[in-house]
Amino acid sequence: MGAHAVDKDLEQLAASARAALVREIEASGAFVADPAWKEAFAAVPRHLFVPYYYAGGAGGYERRWGESPDPRVRERWVTGAYEDAPLATRLRDGELLSSSSQPSLMALMLAELRVEEGDRVLEIGAGTGYNAALLAYRLGDEQVTTVDLDPEITESARRHLAVAGRHPAVVTGDGARGVPERAPFDRIIATCQLPSVPRAWLAQCRPGALILTPMATGLVALTVRDAGYAEGNFLHTPAFFVPLRGAERHDPAPVALGGVPQPARGSDLFQFLLSLTRATLDPQEAYALWEREGRPRRERYGITVGGEHAWAWLDDPEGPYAWPLPG
Repeated sequence: MGAHAVDKDLEQLAASARAALVREIEASGAFVADPAWKEAFAAVPRHLFVPYYYAGGAGGYERRWGESPDPRVRERWVTGAYEDAPLATRLRDGELLSSSSQPSLMALMLAELRVEEGDRVLEIGAGTGYNAALLAYRLGDEQVTTVDLDPEITESARRHLAVAGRHPAVVTGDGARGVPERAPFDRIIATCQLPSVPRAWLAQCRPGALILTPMATGLVALTVRDAGYAEGNFLHTPAFFVPLRGAERHDPAPVALGGVPQPARGSDLFQFLLSLTRATLDPQEAYALWEREGRPRRERYGITVGGEHAWAWLDDPEGPYAWPLPG
């Protein structure tokens, strides 16, 4: 069988796997907030953005790549690219530096971004370029900017995007500082974990803009009032992302959970509260609050960024439960 026939077989396999992924994402409810994203996921080929990736297993990571001389490896590469799972794409000394996020989570985040025709979007964390390609398919290349600190990541993202026929602006720089030369933006979406919301983002947004960013194992959606103020609630879903690199880090020290009942230690919602408040509350205080307030879900928490201060809160930004965030 010639190379052309092999390529054709892989493309047919990719098309079939992509269609199955879209059906799986749709069944998860991720498109509910904005069904128009279904067309983007059906059209943009994810495998072009992960020419190789690392699949974890009991014996460590297995490298899968599309140029392998073994046809079975190439098939596993294609089918794995369309699993509804995150893919490790860049490792250094065993540390995950970059990944392609779980497609259903990407779809949920894009739908919650609630874009409109003509919106200008800034993505923090270029990754493989796949998310930028989805945005560019929906809004047009000229409306999309993606930024990453690592020039190797931005170069590979730019290359993947070109292969897929998309050409949004790909910028090498510190995402915490935004991209002022491309501002103003109507939407900012981060695909990396942050301890707080950088003030620079607010200054680069139009009034009424939306910022969607991972924080404390959740996703918070903030509406920007002006360059000095934004506020909003967390979404219901948990989310785990690689931390933003380049900005000043405020990683909390590990905490001991002595005194907290064992079932609560593994509770996703309690761990979320602990992540959000650990700079202020010890685990026992956080657990007492969590129980007293009926084990609140993520949607009851929110973030306010105002002036020189930023704080997390439960139910009401002016209520009795509020905790400062790193500046």
